[in-house]
Amino acid sequence: MEQLTIFKNENKKLYTLKEASLWASQYLNRKITVSNISYLIQYGRLRKYANNGCPLVNIDELRDYYDSFSKENQWAEKLGHDINWHLSFVQFKESERTKHVHRLHPYKGKFIPQLVEYFLDQHTDEFKKEVYFQRGDIVLDPFCGSATTLVQASELGIHGIGIDISSFNILISEVKLGKHNLIKVTDTINKLNLRLKEFQGSKQNIVFEEHLHQELARFNALHFPSPEYKRKIAQRIINENEYAKGKEKEFYLIYNDLVQKYQIKLRQDQQDTFLDRWFLDPVRKEIDFLAQEINSISDTDIKKILIVILSKTVRSCRATTHADLATLKEPVISTYYCKKHGKICKPVFSISKWWDFYAKDTINRLKEFDKLRTKTFQVCLTGDSRTIDIYEEIRKREPEFAEMVKNNKIRGIFSSPPYLGLIDYHEQHAYAYELFNFQRKDELEIGSLSKGQGEAQRKIYIEDIAKVLINCKRYLQKNYDIFLVANDKFNLYPKIAELAEMMIVNTYKRPVLNRVEKDRDTPYSETIFHLKEK
Repeated sequence: MEQLTIFKNENKKLYTLKEASLWASQYLNRKITVSNISYLIQYGRLRKYANNGCPLVNIDELRDYYDSFSKENQWAEKLGHDINWHLSFVQFKESERTKHVHRLHPYKGKFIPQLVEYFLDQHTDEFKKEVYFQRGDIVLDPFCGSATTLVQASELGIHGIGIDISSFNILISEVKLGKHNLIKVTDTINKLNLRLKEFQGSKQNIVFEEHLHQELARFNALHFPSPEYKRKIAQRIINENEYAKGKEKEFYLIYNDLVQKYQIKLRQDQQDTFLDRWFLDPVRKEIDFLAQEINSISDTDIKKILIVILSKTVRSCRATTHADLATLKEPVISTYYCKKHGKICKPVFSISKWWDFYAKDTINRLKEFDKLRTKTFQVCLTGDSRTIDIYEEIRKREPEFAEMVKNNKIRGIFSSPPYLGLIDYHEQHAYAYELFNFQRKDELEIGSLSKGQGEAQRKIYIEDIAKVLINCKRYLQKNYDIFLVANDKFNLYPKIAELAEMMIVNTYKRPVLNRVEKDRDTPYSETIFHLKEK
């Protein structure tokens, strides 16, 4: 790491942003950038000092800030001292936790790639004493989700098989793992962009949104200056709720005048489906236009990529507040005070910005992963892991790989089964199922949110996960290793292992950090269960 050379003022407290980033990197033993320090200033976490126009920070204040968020001791008190802090992977930046295709499309409930790497990588470190997988082995994920295990297996030279009941999950996975002609994809996107602009030509929502953005910029600069406003809230000089409520009403008058001026229709005529309810009328029209254009494309591979891009775009254009993106409370059709950004924000009136951004981002992420992938088989199967004939389904797709599975068997499993009663896995992508008419199989989900966490559901969950393990172990090597990532607050996995005629040989309890939900600072852990044949 670069050594820190500080030229400080008289009291030896004030550092430049570059100096502060170097100091913090050494203090925390992980990379802290100038942007990270700037963020703390912008959002009122640190006071900004100045020296001839150069922003400075007080190093004692910076130390106090980081010390106040040192979770290791705080979390150990609430989660237990058996917590494995090494498996928190706190040293990795957000960009590393969402590297290349791992951020191709949002997916609730996925684990970070570093956790997969730790157990699949054959290179040991001081914390890992055993090697479970080698290059050329086959790993199975019977709850594939968005293919985190298979993507990392490809990087490590390990063949992968993923199974998921959700057809849309498998589509995301196939796009992540596939080899694509990105020149043709880019050319198709450019043609779609031209057609979208032609479609928008006679509409008023684009010019309306530009005018609204200008009015918001002026209003927010006057009434919510950054970082002064957030600092005054932190110091309780301003009562945020009272002040924001008044300004929200004040700007609504401006907003309403613009809506009338440009004759913007806000609500759709119907409110029956997800797409009807959660999108403003001009946004829905653009979504339907692009979906129709994409459905007419004959190249299946290009079509899949564009479906993923549009689906991610649609998700970002829902009529909700920035603070409620993960939960969706009530549709929002007007400007509002945003607690996340500390200013007046607006819903989305056109998909153009997000469509353009995600199209470019997707191409770049696919290119990045293409440099890292190895020449391995990665097969994603849509099906029920309790009953699927893995060998037969692979044989239909990849006969050569099927023979490898038959002859060599699968080395082991790395997977995260559904957490009991926490997520409805089809519903989280309801917009995509409606837009592209994917078949939903909600009734086959294991442990879904809609089914609850009661005693009866726990019993069913135990039986279902055990059935998955029993079905899958027919294809495993004799000395297999199974790793299941779970939040087992009901202590169900000992019974699951017993029913599957397996034994839990080890457990790894890890803190879950860097979550995006509102309760991200609430102590939370998950357990990795290591199972073997009894």
